[in-house]
Amino acid sequence: MIGGLDQPTAGTVVIDGIDISTMRKDDLIDFRLMHIGFVFQAYNLIPVLTAAENVEFIMLLQGVGKAERSSRTQELLEAVGLADRADTRPAQLSGGQQQRIAVARALASHPSFVLADEPTANLDTVSAMSLLDLMEQLNRENGMTFIFSTHDARVIQRAHRVVTLEDGRVKSDLVNKDGHS
Repeated sequence: MIGGLDQPTAGTVVIDGIDISTMRKDDLIDFRLMHIGFVFQAYNLIPVLTAAENVEFIMLLQGVGKAERSSRTQELLEAVGLADRADTRPAQLSGGQQQRIAVARALASHPSFVLADEPTANLDTVSAMSLLDLMEQLNRENGMTFIFSTHDARVIQRAHRVVTLEDGRVKSDLVNKDGHS
């Protein structure tokens, strides 16, 4: 619901003072495009596009000019350690590389926050830790907020705040003073 992909049956969803639960469909699509980054568990990269084109795609939809798109794409690919794979299609990338491309794509739009669904699922330990280090750095240096849906203790240990849900209800809401990101 935070991402505007589902509508609440009761209550409201307010982001930056805007009630997205009452928005018209077209307005909600525009809001998501401009304010929310998504990192899906299944990556959802477009298979016919290269890594760079996948990162650039959101900015193309936003109407960002070619020079800025190109520069930002290069910057993001470098940030995720995949500048050398810019011309590679998703099928030729490992799962960890695809996930890092998905993170770069989510960040390309300069979102207010990023929703990440099990971002470390199916990643080896080195890839998972690298991804979490990148997200922690982006949080620390750019104030980027990440909202995770996860069962991974490594993600939970780094979080500033941990909200545990059970059967659709908040079971606990704790500030993690030891969290890094």
